[in-house]
Parts: sequence; C-alpha cells; structure tokens
Amino acid sequence: MKNDNDRSAGSVKTIEVWVAAIVLLFGALVVYDSYRLGAGWGASGPKTGYFPFYIGLLVCISSAVNLVLALRNRAGALKSFVSQGQLKLVMVVLVPTIVYVGLIRYLGLYLASTLYIAYFMWWLGKYSWVKIVPVSVGVSLAFFLIFELWFRLPLPKGPLEAALGLN
Repeated sequence: MKNDNDRSAGSVKTIEVWVAAIVLLFGALVVYDSYRLGAGWGASGPKTGYFPFYIGLLVCISSAVNLVLALRNRAGALKSFVSQGQLKLVMVVLVPTIVYVGLIRYLGLYLASTLYIAYFMWWLGKYSWVKIVPVSVGVSLAFFLIFELWFRLPLPKGPLEAALGLN
C-alpha cells in the first residue's frame, strides 16, 4: 500500500503538456509584442522586433510540436513525474523564495534577505535565535558592504535603509 508521500502528484504526460503550453504562450507573447514593435525590414535594415519575432516564432513552432507529442504520449500518462512527497520538498523551498522575491520590492534586498536567511535557518535548520540573528544580519551586512560601498553597485533598498539614511 502506498502512503501519501509515494502517490503521484502528476504524470509525465501532464507535466509535458503544461510546460509545452506555457512555453507556447510565452513564444506567442514574444511574437505579438515583436510584431507590435515592428517585425519587418525598414529602410535602414531590420526593425526593432525583427529578430525577436522570428525567435518567438521558432519557440512557438517547437512548443507546438512538443505539445502534440506530449498529447500523443500514452506511456507518459502512466509514469509518475513527481510524487507528492517530492513535490512538498520542492514547495518548501519554492514558496518562501517567491515570497522573498516579492518582499524585495517593499522591504529592499537587504532586509528581505535577512528575513529569508532567518526563515530557512529557523524552519529547515532548526537553529536557535542566538545563531540565526547574527548569521542572517551578518550576511546581509556583508553584502551591503561589498555591493554598496566597495563595488558602488546600488541594489534595491527599502524603508529600513531610508530610515538609516542609506538610500
């Protein structure tokens, strides 16, 4: 008897169909926007969207072929692409990473990174706050010194840096 962690969360066929469809939509977006910009040949040579248009067209054609092949793949419908247990492990990392990327806009890179490191140390590493605080703050501080002061490369800052006059 299979437990919940061994049950399939998606067949090979299902994943192949979804990936091909998403890539096809991406290619169609590139084709559409390139056409909008001008995908033809102008008096002085190719217009802005000329090369992206044809790249997008190639992406659409290859994705359409993959989609048809995936839809015809009977054997793939029987094979598991990922088990529920494996998918949970991926989501444990993917969801916080998506939240982290979203927080960068509102909190700035350094504060969001501090929280991200602290979360993983607490949730997955099971470290105590005595270790979490100095490591997460120290890493972000080191990156601030390296990028902002030494390389003079400004990265996204948030309200904390503004309050400290570091913007």
